[in-house]
Amino acid sequence: MSKLGNLGARLHRGEISYDFVGKRKIWYGISILITITAIVGLAVRGLNMSIDFQGGAVFTTPTKMSTSIAQAETYAHEASGEEAVVQKLGNGSMRIQIAGIDTAKADQIKQKLADDLKINPDKLAADLVGPSWGQQIADKAWEGLAIFMVLVVIYLAIAFEWRMAVAALVALIHDITITTGIYALVGFEVSPGTVIGLLTILGYSLYDTVVVFDSLKEQTKDITKQTRFTYSDIANRSINGTLVRSINTTVVALLPVAGLLFIGGGFLGAGTLNDISLSLFVGLAAGAYSSIFIATPLVADLKEREPAMKALKKRVLAKRAQAAAEEDLAAERSAGMDDGSDDDGAPAVVGPRNQPASRNRGRGRPSGKRR
Repeated sequence: MSKLGNLGARLHRGEISYDFVGKRKIWYGISILITITAIVGLAVRGLNMSIDFQGGAVFTTPTKMSTSIAQAETYAHEASGEEAVVQKLGNGSMRIQIAGIDTAKADQIKQKLADDLKINPDKLAADLVGPSWGQQIADKAWEGLAIFMVLVVIYLAIAFEWRMAVAALVALIHDITITTGIYALVGFEVSPGTVIGLLTILGYSLYDTVVVFDSLKEQTKDITKQTRFTYSDIANRSINGTLVRSINTTVVALLPVAGLLFIGGGFLGAGTLNDISLSLFVGLAAGAYSSIFIATPLVADLKEREPAMKALKKRVLAKRAQAAAEEDLAAERSAGMDDGSDDDGAPAVVGPRNQPASRNRGRGRPSGKRR
């Protein structure tokens, strides 16, 4: 833990860093590939919508049922003619969900299921949802998501600037697409809990993104008054400075969600937890990824299209080229001195020199004068 803390401190001070922004084309490519896979999954398999969105009936059996899930699915299909979703609950009872049936048909299905399962019809609880009610829930869910997006864009545009608002919106769409694509590929049921999970993870994703944006805004106040860093350089420093914080918050949030998904839904058989826990788990991971690899590099791309940032980048690169040329010249001179050569390449004279005899030197006279 101390090593991780030291690493975070060194990243925050800028002593070490990883070039996230410089390698943004790689991250864009990975994200495009994942997004295309999610879209293909949505197009081919579609979403397994719960009866809250489609309308239908949910039958709950008494506890300690000995019938298997596969057998219960067969009974439900024979009774209704529709595909059924059967979940084993933690107390041993079963939740049989049949979509697309009306109230009149539900009574017949309930009687047939009770006969097949060999239980009293009065002990088979039935909850009915009409198609119109399910459509209303779906419409409200989409409205809530759209309003959330609009408010996020307005807030970020006011608090920061429109480029950051656009980058955050792209990151949110990226997270939603990946999460819904995973749902389509896995086949988990989409329920109102799933929508709640999506809205929750969008908040977490925005949290990490806003932390980086706030650091970036603070460090770029007087960016045009210096010639050491480009906008991309400072954006990269902002990511590295908040990297450990983002990782820590994401891991801490993922641990209890993983417990819900893998222990509660997997080992304990509480299938009703899957609809919300999967959206939280996938969304949190995707949100942490997008805040580091998508949102901030995209802001740098948009920002460096400005004339002022282009001019700054030109000055910074020119200064760096001049500094590199001076270093190369100094290295060549140092190498020349180490080789024992002067600037013209001639070998340096080592040891005492023989002085030439003077024509007017005195011949044995102390004064050097001639008589």
